[in-house]
Amino acid sequence: MARTIVFDVNETLLDLTALDPLFERAFGRSGVRREWFAQLLQSAFVSIITDSYADFGTIGRAALHMVAQRNGIELEAADRDAILGTMRELPPHPEVPAALERLRDAGLRLAALTNSTDDVATAQLTNAGLTPLFERILSADSAHRLKPAQEAYETAAAQLGGDVGDIRLVAAHAWDIAGALRAGAAAAFVARPGMVLDPLAPAPDIVGSNLEEVATRIIEVELP
Repeated sequence: MARTIVFDVNETLLDLTALDPLFERAFGRSGVRREWFAQLLQSAFVSIITDSYADFGTIGRAALHMVAQRNGIELEAADRDAILGTMRELPPHPEVPAALERLRDAGLRLAALTNSTDDVATAQLTNAGLTPLFERILSADSAHRLKPAQEAYETAAAQLGGDVGDIRLVAAHAWDIAGALRAGAAAAFVARPGMVLDPLAPAPDIVGSNLEEVATRIIEVELP
């Protein structure tokens, strides 16, 4: 039986460059958006390692405060709220809708698994027009362990009615791929610009430069 295909959301499906004008306005340069997201991930990983759970939205807000301090900026509340609010309204990467439709029409079960909370994840995928393509929209928040902690993948698999070996995670982040593989799932890496795999982690059997390429390989592997 084919695995359920489970998609990461931020950067894998949705394009964070839509935030760049907001960071340009608030910080004077759009590149701070990458600093913020890197700090968000670092803080999320610290919460996993130290077993001090906070939801992804809370971590994102704290990371924005840290980046503002680091850049010597007194961040206006309106700019902060605009950045965090626009996270709910990100557009999909151009090839994403057609690639997801192709996988669904091939008969594969599709789900989303994100570190964002349920309400944010639902808003994101609804605003991107992708919700009808997914059987389930899942959040690692339900496990109180963010990805790449093993429990996030195991809980998602259980919510989908199977074991972790019954899912294939699709992500554009090396840490997410590593977490899924080490938890016992299969994985597929979307090598978006600037994204590379970790040479110290297990390698996925599917790699493509965009979701269309990855979808082609998933169909070949899962539906031979």
